[in-house]
Amino acid sequence: MEILIYFFIPLFGLAVGSFLNCVIYRLERGESFLEGRSYCPHCRHILNWPDLIPVFSFLILKGKCRYCSQKISWQYPLVELATALIFLLLFLQANVTLPFLVTLGNIYIMVYLLLISCFLIVIFVYDLKHFIIPDKIIYPAIAIALIFNFQFLIFNQFSIFKFSILSAIGAAIFFLAIVLISRGRWLGIGDIKLAFFIGLFLGFPNILVALFLAFLIGAIIGLGLVISGKKTLKSEVPFGPFLVTGTFLALFWGQNLISAYLKMFKLPL
Repeated sequence: MEILIYFFIPLFGLAVGSFLNCVIYRLERGESFLEGRSYCPHCRHILNWPDLIPVFSFLILKGKCRYCSQKISWQYPLVELATALIFLLLFLQANVTLPFLVTLGNIYIMVYLLLISCFLIVIFVYDLKHFIIPDKIIYPAIAIALIFNFQFLIFNQFSIFKFSILSAIGAAIFFLAIVLISRGRWLGIGDIKLAFFIGLFLGFPNILVALFLAFLIGAIIGLGLVISGKKTLKSEVPFGPFLVTGTFLALFWGQNLISAYLKMFKLPL
């Protein structure tokens, strides 16, 4: 049964990734992602089920539309594969077993983690493509994270709630300061909202790990783009994807990184 679960989770992730691609595409055009069938963005032909099998349809069709032969963006299989991998990592981290699945509280937490991961994936791709974090995504994400954190008040776990709220406010203030100092040239208002959301989601101290990794990865990639001549020092680069990457790294390996850091400087754990 456990083997079947680990086989099913990536398949479920592929299917969800396909849906997230639909959400991203229709957000770009102001269309509802809850209504209407999928269609080719080039010829607008309605797609049938053989055209919609995650990853496999892309491979079988050799990356081209069956009806107009226009190229299909690599975004589609990459988002599907990334979603499958993240879903699998979440279940591996939770050490999923059959008793885990039949525990209502654990199912609730896992659904929350999967849902938040979906929000983060959409934000990553949308900001990368359009240099904006859509309010239609970030506000529901913040609301869900707030509702989840309020449970800690209900169960008298005030310290967890307090650290989550303080992490969110602290991260947002830090980004607000950068926006004010740079007059919006380095970061935007959307990054402030995203930092607040990530603080709610990760809490302390993982928020510090996420921010450190986001700036580190951003600096490395930014420097590489400048050296390669693809960008200049004045070029605009979206920071949301780096924040999302840092968030996932902190979520999966944050505690290990913190422990390694403390051991390196021989600090008490």
